[in-house]
Amino acid sequence: MGHAESLRTETVAQGLEHPWALAFLPDGRFLVTERPGRLRIVDAQGRIGVPITGLPRVDARGQGGLLDLQLDSEFADNRLIYFCYAEAGEGGNSTALARARLSPDGSQLTELQVLFRQQPKVQSSAHFGCRIVEGQRNGKADGTLYLALGERFSRKEDAQTLNNHHGKVIRILKDGKAPADNPFATPESRKTGALPEIWSYGHRNPQGLVQAPDGRLWEMEHGPQGGDEINLIAPARNYGWPVITYGENYGGGKIGAGITTQAGMEQPLYFWTPSIAPSGMAFVSSQRYGKDWVGNLGVGSLKFGYLARLELSAPFAGTVLRETQHLQSLGERVRDVRQGPDGWLYLLTDHPQGRLLRVLPR
Repeated sequence: MGHAESLRTETVAQGLEHPWALAFLPDGRFLVTERPGRLRIVDAQGRIGVPITGLPRVDARGQGGLLDLQLDSEFADNRLIYFCYAEAGEGGNSTALARARLSPDGSQLTELQVLFRQQPKVQSSAHFGCRIVEGQRNGKADGTLYLALGERFSRKEDAQTLNNHHGKVIRILKDGKAPADNPFATPESRKTGALPEIWSYGHRNPQGLVQAPDGRLWEMEHGPQGGDEINLIAPARNYGWPVITYGENYGGGKIGAGITTQAGMEQPLYFWTPSIAPSGMAFVSSQRYGKDWVGNLGVGSLKFGYLARLELSAPFAGTVLRETQHLQSLGERVRDVRQGPDGWLYLLTDHPQGRLLRVLPR
């Protein structure tokens, strides 16, 4: 693992309260979620707009709140956005995924529709997961949405069973229905109580989800004390939590049998021990940082407040050859990492006076 100071940051905006996710509007402005339950537009000069109206009620407690954000691939024409958030209800709370239309003047959301609600709701303020990807096939949107969901901390065993949405990656259509080709949408699976939205299972607390140009989903999740993982997601596969893990209980001691492998459970592509608390993950497709960055992964660290560059054995694919830590003097938790339409990487810092940063070469 290397250290490098070949990058610097430029503050685009400051004063965002615990910003969580970032999207790029076609006119060069930014759309940002704040965990307490606000959605704002930041202009190119860094001016932070007033909160956009029309959001649903958000249960902002602990790790919960207004979380990930994704523009529809046809946003320039339909102005649709997708977002996930902690939703209170009978039994506690859970992660919900909604769709709405951003008004032409950017002041309000209209036509709000909740597409999905994680079941069951439980009393917990932790492990909501909540990263969204619009599915692509052959470089074009295929009408599906993926959502990575946490196991709510207190319900970790649920990650191994298919009658709930805890610790799962789910796949739905844009109207909220489960696609007929989902692995557990068959009549046989339904008879066993498996939920048809489930795509993969055995996850802990996903904080990164991206799709490579070849269509493969890359997922990143928090381990407990150690064992943060990057997984290559395939349908119906079991990613092991909490049966296998490279982490241990907080304060020490093994989890379960203390094993790292078991037949029928997937190994991570890459893992961190000790934990870096990774959040935000983006492929670099531009040559802004040089040709050798193309196809690498940028990953944020909440725990140590840096940007990690993961060099892969092939562009957008293969194994992790090396990790280099950048921007170690940042001093703030990195919550989101995105590549903008201009080819630069952008970061959000998780702080009461959070920043939107542009990453530039020195």
